[in-house]
Amino acid sequence: MDLFKTYKLWPIEPVKGLGCRVWDSKGIEYLDLYGGHAVISVGHCHPHYVKALTEQAGKLGFYSNAVENSLQTTLAAKLGEMCGYPDYNLFLVNSGAEANENAMKLASFVTGRSKILACGKAFHGRTSGAVAVTDNPKIQAPFNRTGNVEFIPLNDTAALEAKLATKEFAAVIIEGIQGVAGIWEPTAEFLAAARAACDATGSLLIMDEVQSGYGRTGRFYAHQACGVKADIISMAKGMGNGFPIGGIIINPSIAATYGMLGTTFGGNHLACTAAIAVLDIMKAENLMQNAAEQGKFLMESLKGNKAVKQLRGRGLMIGIELKDGYETLRDRLLFEKHIFTGGAGASVIRLLPPLCITAAECGQFVASFNELTK
Repeated sequence: MDLFKTYKLWPIEPVKGLGCRVWDSKGIEYLDLYGGHAVISVGHCHPHYVKALTEQAGKLGFYSNAVENSLQTTLAAKLGEMCGYPDYNLFLVNSGAEANENAMKLASFVTGRSKILACGKAFHGRTSGAVAVTDNPKIQAPFNRTGNVEFIPLNDTAALEAKLATKEFAAVIIEGIQGVAGIWEPTAEFLAAARAACDATGSLLIMDEVQSGYGRTGRFYAHQACGVKADIISMAKGMGNGFPIGGIIINPSIAATYGMLGTTFGGNHLACTAAIAVLDIMKAENLMQNAAEQGKFLMESLKGNKAVKQLRGRGLMIGIELKDGYETLRDRLLFEKHIFTGGAGASVIRLLPPLCITAAECGQFVASFNELTK
């Protein structure tokens, strides 16, 4: 049996990691400025994280959600304390796509409505409902296309208000920062208008913080910089530092009923242990502040580079739009300078490093980038 060929693979196999560094099967060391799609939040193989998971694996790895699991309540309490939504309720799943699926399903249950409003260029995941609200025909099979989803341009307040005024929509779903599209931010005015329009029309505001959340932008969730509160917030990626876990937090005004939502693996003992360890490390090492500081350093250091058309983003979620040579530069950074970066859109290098990245490591990237683009 062979693998189903779904990814273009670089001829590199990372086999070991520590902090913001990984080593491949040939022993070559790489600086990781991508974190495996923003997943590695507190660094590869952090000793507290490794110890916590190892100890839990020796006790109990899994039992179903038909019994009590105090790790879930511990995680909810710690998350509420750190994220700024202490009175919200937590539902745990396994991935960002599942989080968005459940957020939209819950909004539909609560409102009795069947339609969802999404933004152009959005990416919300690869499961059926998440694909339906993802504005990318390349991943939308005929099965995923539905008249229950409509799209508006990001930051088009007039279009948003006109759609929600029909009172047909259960929710509007907006990314805290659009990552796959190329690091595009919703404006504070747009989010404020979305909040007001939802309040006026009975729709719910869902913020997708799967990539932009968990301290990546210097706030726990990116939308918090705009002073707007969401009804439901989805998260995943950095939540488990590599262990699969996701979730939604839900306005306490939304009442749960038995059977409304469900999951087999969501919130299992190992996943919760990983997520608790992540929050403990983030707090102890002040990683949100570090994300803000190192992101500012990167943005300021890259200004003026003649190869850069535009810099976008906040904290450690940065898009470097290039004038040309995007794929060539990414390859040269990887194979000549041994630095992992990501891509977004047609010409954007995307930086999503672990939140523990140091000033020296940021300086290493800037020096390599400048050398290759001089």
